[in-house]
Amino acid sequence: MQELQKKYGIWTAAAMVIGITIGSGVFFKADDVLAASGGSLPIAMFAWFIGGSIMVVTAFVFARIATRIEKVNGVVDYFEEAYGWRAGYLVAWFMTFIYYPTLVAVLAWVSANYTTGLLGFEHGVWFISVIYLVFFFLLNCYSPVLAGKWQVSATVIKLIPLALVAVVGLIIGLSNGQTISSFTNAARTISSGGGLAVATLATAFAYEGWIIATSINAELKDAKRTLPKALFFGSTAVVIIYMLYYLGISGVLSNEQVLAAGNDAPVQVISLIFGRMGGTLLTVFVIISCLGTLNGLIMGASRGMFAIASRGLGPKADFFGALDPTTNSTKNSAILGFALSAFWLLVWYGNFAGWFGKFMDISELPIAFLYMIYISLYVWVMKKFTDLGPISRFLAPLLAGAGSLYIIWGAIQKDMFIHFFMLTVAILIAGLPFMGRNKNHILQSSQS
Repeated sequence: MQELQKKYGIWTAAAMVIGITIGSGVFFKADDVLAASGGSLPIAMFAWFIGGSIMVVTAFVFARIATRIEKVNGVVDYFEEAYGWRAGYLVAWFMTFIYYPTLVAVLAWVSANYTTGLLGFEHGVWFISVIYLVFFFLLNCYSPVLAGKWQVSATVIKLIPLALVAVVGLIIGLSNGQTISSFTNAARTISSGGGLAVATLATAFAYEGWIIATSINAELKDAKRTLPKALFFGSTAVVIIYMLYYLGISGVLSNEQVLAAGNDAPVQVISLIFGRMGGTLLTVFVIISCLGTLNGLIMGASRGMFAIASRGLGPKADFFGALDPTTNSTKNSAILGFALSAFWLLVWYGNFAGWFGKFMDISELPIAFLYMIYISLYVWVMKKFTDLGPISRFLAPLLAGAGSLYIIWGAIQKDMFIHFFMLTVAILIAGLPFMGRNKNHILQSSQS
């Protein structure tokens, strides 16, 4: 099996953690969190804090695991090490066919939404979604190094609008009393929004993505030192940035105005402060931010089937495990990633077209399922990592497990949870016939 080159350093890893996590979610989930909180800003802020705390403690546990295991695809490697190659295979199948492509589809749509808003188009969001999908898959296929550089650049750029909203909004809000008013006066337009658990689940999308940094584990220089630092410090930085950003919005817009503005709340904040030109410029930054996240997700999606094939498993392992000799990219695996992302984009379109009767939220439900999977890793850490202190071995995994259960509880209350659960099970069952292929290859690889 061909090997990936060590082409990424600490900055790319950190940029993936911060850049993938900070993206569209913080912009288009702000009103959803407030709505789920019943229009109450204190509850919404608490939901952002809980969601962030869950992410940080989860990243801390994974950072401890990452110091010990360095193979092809972080999270899959961890399950393989903990419970054998069959467990690793099923997790890789879930990540490849559900987790990566669902989030890629949603991010392509969100990026297209802001693009059509900037250009003043009433239609064309789905067409632009497909264009973004094609372009960034091609970028990762034919120039993975350039894709990595774009990840770092987009991460720096996307911090600009967040910093502007956070700093300027907070200053204005404290000076004119709007921040205090937002905290004390709940929106009257919503009587009940689902509660704290549902609000926390909404923040999970905004906080999700850091785990995808483990997908370039085999391509990181000194991965056992680089990845843990990127996971922990990157996730902590994200929580601080989000809380300040949300406070900035509350300093300019009332809770009712945030709900009315929806996805355009950050643009309205800058427009009110700096005028229409400022709002337009911010929209450009938001689009770059979303595209940076989309690129990071596609970096993971492009390596999904490769992670399976590199173990000698899955359909046509030799084909999907091959690397492009010119670019050292997982091109064949990326082709499947593109096809799956296109399928889930069609499912996302079906939500808005009314195909299902209710809304199957593929922006949140796959994340809840991933947190469900994480719980078994926490058990493994507590059982096997005997050399760790009590905080790293027991307290952190227990807290992370409690956070996972809380997010799962929020997901159960969502529309079409059962439907998505059944679809997930069906997709996993569809992968079982390929599990036994090249088993000897896998056993030999695990011993080498």
